[in-house]
Amino acid sequence: MWQFDYPWLLFLLPLPWLAYRLLGRYNEARSALRVPFFAAMSRAAGQEPGSASAAGGRWQLPLNLLVWALVLAACARPVLVEKPIEHEQPIRDLMLAIDISQSMQTADYDAPDGTRVDRLTAVKSVVRDFIAKRKDDRIGLIVFGTAAYPQAPLTMDHASLGILLDEVGIGMAGPNTALGDAIGLTVKLLDNAQEEEKVLVLLTDGNDTGSAITPDHAAAIARDRGIVVHTIGIGDPEASGDAKVDLKTLQEIAATTGGRFFRAGDRDALQQVYTTLDQITPHRVKTLSHQPKRDLFWLPLGAALLALLLAHGVALLASRARAPRRRRKTAAEEG
Repeated sequence: MWQFDYPWLLFLLPLPWLAYRLLGRYNEARSALRVPFFAAMSRAAGQEPGSASAAGGRWQLPLNLLVWALVLAACARPVLVEKPIEHEQPIRDLMLAIDISQSMQTADYDAPDGTRVDRLTAVKSVVRDFIAKRKDDRIGLIVFGTAAYPQAPLTMDHASLGILLDEVGIGMAGPNTALGDAIGLTVKLLDNAQEEEKVLVLLTDGNDTGSAITPDHAAAIARDRGIVVHTIGIGDPEASGDAKVDLKTLQEIAATTGGRFFRAGDRDALQQVYTTLDQITPHRVKTLSHQPKRDLFWLPLGAALLALLLAHGVALLASRARAPRRRRKTAAEEG
């Protein structure tokens, strides 16, 4: 499919006719030498007075009009609109909120080699795999203890995100667990996001001990802002003190925001949680199309130049072909 980018220029097509009708004929007075033997001079030169203009008049006008139309068409910028190019763009902002309070140092998870590791080490290992599988999502990272802090903004640079994840350590944000503040910070960070789907994955023992905003209130705000919160309970619910997992609070948060609650009792269970999340929050993209344009102005411009060359070439050949005939005619008349 082709089109003109500046079609309004085509309204200038009748401009030569208007100029011809409205402007006066151009006349120029020049000094001339009158000789009584002009006819003999013309015969000697092999030219007849008025013959050149008469020959040119037959094709000059249509040629000029054709060239004008072609040049004007080139100025209107004809373009060839090619087939749309489709590409995919992520439409989901995904935040990961990781509890780094003192309770996360409890060693109740089994590493792949069979040794016991603390909760945060197990979470980091699985989170790295989760980030690696979501190449087309913008992922951000929040860490929280006594307060919540943005460790990494929403980004497609997952390599840098992995480095920032490695730098997280237990107790960096304080010993307590500000669960409600972590949700509130997520709401603030995603408030101006224009994407259609916003998700928070909250990894914690759920035992809120230091929030300025209660978890249920924060969950209600997240629901009103269209943020779905999936909660993952980490650790042993039978533990005592700060190490005890408050599963009820996490269940209520997930239910309020339309998310799901998961129980991660060990590292394998935590891995299964992310596998399930991949299924319930599938990768969704929107397709955008861009139609590239290819300039075609050189076609009418080249045609105009070719028409001029051909016309003048034909005129030159015709003039050379008539010259011998004129000389023979002149010689016959003189003889």
